[in-house]
Amino acid sequence: MEEYRIEHDSMGEVKVPADKLWGAQTERSHENFLIGVGIETMPREITRAFGYLKKAAALANNSLKPEKLTAEKLSAISTACDEVIGGRLDENFPLVVWQTGSGTQSNMNTNEVIANRANQIAGKKLCHPNDDINMSQSSNDTFPTAMHIAAVVEVEDKLFPAIDTLVDTFRRLEKENEGIVKSGRTHLQDAVPISFSQEISGWRTSLERDKEMISSTLPYLKQLALGGTAVGTGLNAPKGFDTLVAQKVSELTGRNFVTAPNKFHALTSKDEITFTHGALKALAADLMKIANDVRWLASGPRDGLGEIHIPENEPGSSIMPGKVNPTQCEAMTMVAVQVMGNDAAVGFAASQGNFELNVFMPVIAYNFLQSVRLLAEAMLSFNKNCAVGITANKEKMHHNLHNSLMLVTALNPYIGYENAAKTSHLAYEKNISLKEACVQLGFLTAERFDEVFHPEQMVGD
Repeated sequence: MEEYRIEHDSMGEVKVPADKLWGAQTERSHENFLIGVGIETMPREITRAFGYLKKAAALANNSLKPEKLTAEKLSAISTACDEVIGGRLDENFPLVVWQTGSGTQSNMNTNEVIANRANQIAGKKLCHPNDDINMSQSSNDTFPTAMHIAAVVEVEDKLFPAIDTLVDTFRRLEKENEGIVKSGRTHLQDAVPISFSQEISGWRTSLERDKEMISSTLPYLKQLALGGTAVGTGLNAPKGFDTLVAQKVSELTGRNFVTAPNKFHALTSKDEITFTHGALKALAADLMKIANDVRWLASGPRDGLGEIHIPENEPGSSIMPGKVNPTQCEAMTMVAVQVMGNDAAVGFAASQGNFELNVFMPVIAYNFLQSVRLLAEAMLSFNKNCAVGITANKEKMHHNLHNSLMLVTALNPYIGYENAAKTSHLAYEKNISLKEACVQLGFLTAERFDEVFHPEQMVGD
């Protein structure tokens, strides 16, 4: 039989599991929002961000109001917050994303857990969830602050290293494949030659540019709403709290966070996180393109392009023996689709700021952090299980290149565009080489054709 203890809030008494640190308000939310339980729990990145936030707030309050947030309280609260940041209290954060749109219940979940844990550490009833842990704060400014902290930390610590890893692999592949010339393709049709290293450099540069664009959005996310309290006026927060608490968050996280210059904007508008997620969508679009290129180039093994080999990781069919599929590419493209869907959700949610508050913040946080996690993990998986093992099928590339009718473009300076087009059409209609067609049409002699026709020189430097 499960044991309970009695907790109370302004609405009365509530039974709370005896082995958990949360209190009455958390329990009410836990019982009232049975939506996605165990699946769509508030992201742990938000939980950890709240740990940083509450510790920073305690440090600032101790500095500005030491008679209320005493050194004794600060010590116990700081230790409890460190445990939250370290993930040691995760089982005490059960609430789902689908709760109040301000994130009030997750803020109170944090307040209750830290207060109860601080009291355990102190060995007495020392801290109150609202009066101490939530001092100088409101859910309306803490949740957007936690959201920004989590977003910045995850992008910088998880997403950027994953991008760098895949970029490094592409840079190595560029060097290894220098000098290999293949057929270019536009509109899924044959085009003029390109070197394989040039093609790979396009993939690499796309990722590098995506990282630059995402990075350029982060200064906006590093502005914190904390200090605006309920509606942006800073009611019940001491003068200078907003600036000092941002400084403390910066010290704790090792990032340069600052207080938002306009708290009325910070509480109601979610444009910063929407802007950053738009850059995540750009990354997803490039990853979709790269993964599609890889699986097209690896298609076959006999009836496709077959210009590259990719690692064979698992059987591809339950009915066709020996079939191997580009599974890492497929996973990457599905992630890209999810991120694009998340971007729509983030955008719609951000548009719902009414008067002094946006009440769609949990779903914004959930989708944003899922996008970061999926993109980072998909890139690492794609890199480890596919990209690092990409090799060129030089023979197939050479065959496809020299079988391409678009090599006729090299003849434009010598016989003109219209005659080159006639040469191409004749070669296609009679299934003969460009050389044979050009000579038959009398545009060049066989000797002159050989002098001017050098596909490998058509790729530039």
